[in-house]
Amino acid sequence: MIIDAALHPAEIALLPARDLGATTCVVFDVLRATSSMITALAHGAVAIHPVRTIEEALALRAEIPAAVLCGERHGERIEDFALGNSPFEYRGTAGQTLISTTTNGTVALRAVEGAARVLVGAILNLDALAGELRSRAPERVLLVCAGTFEELALEDACAAGLLIRRLGAARLTDAAQAARAVAQAFPTPLEALRAARNGQALLAKGRGEEVEWCARESEFPIVGVMESATIRTLRR
Repeated sequence: MIIDAALHPAEIALLPARDLGATTCVVFDVLRATSSMITALAHGAVAIHPVRTIEEALALRAEIPAAVLCGERHGERIEDFALGNSPFEYRGTAGQTLISTTTNGTVALRAVEGAARVLVGAILNLDALAGELRSRAPERVLLVCAGTFEELALEDACAAGLLIRRLGAARLTDAAQAARAVAQAFPTPLEALRAARNGQALLAKGRGEEVEWCARESEFPIVGVMESATIRTLRR
C-alpha cells in the first residue's frame, strides 16, 4: 500500500484533473464537516449529498423536497438552512436525507469523486477506516486534508497522521510522512485540535464541547462511503 496525502487546499483544487481511478481517497475535514457527517450516519441518517455551493444545494433540494439543507459559511449556519456545522445538530437526523455544503469539506469530497473509492474520514471513526483499508488493501491511498479557506488545517493533517499510524507498514510519500509527524507531535488528538486555528476559533466562541467531540478517537465503528456524489454508511 502506497499512502500519499494532499495537505493543502491548493492541491485539492488540482485533484479533479488527476487520474484517481486506481486510488482510494479518504477525506478529512475534522472541524467540523466530516465529523458532523460521521455523527449523522452514526445516528441513522440515510444519505448525505455533499455539494460545492449554496446554489447547488438549493437546486438539489428542489429535486429532493424532503431533504434537509445543511451547511456553513465562515463557520456559521447558512441563512434559511435547517442545520449548520455542529456535530451536535446531527444527532437527530435518523431516517433523514441531508444536502450539505461547507466552505472546504464538501468541496474536497467532490474534488475526488472520480476516485476508485471515496471514504469519509474523521477522528471519530479512525479504527473503522483503518479496518476497511486493511481489509481492501488498495494499492494506492490518498488522504485528503480539506483545510481552512486557502490554508492547511492542523487538525486534518493530524487525523491523517493518526490513520497512517494505525495502518502500520506502508510506503509513505513525503506528504504522508509529514502528516504522521504532525500526529506524533501531540500527546492526544484533543491537544492538536485545541492548538489548531479552527479549534482556537471554536473555543473563543464557547464551543469547546464541539472540539472535544471531534477529538474522540474511534467513537463510531462506521465508515461513510461516497458513491455517485452520495454518502451512505458502508454495509458489510
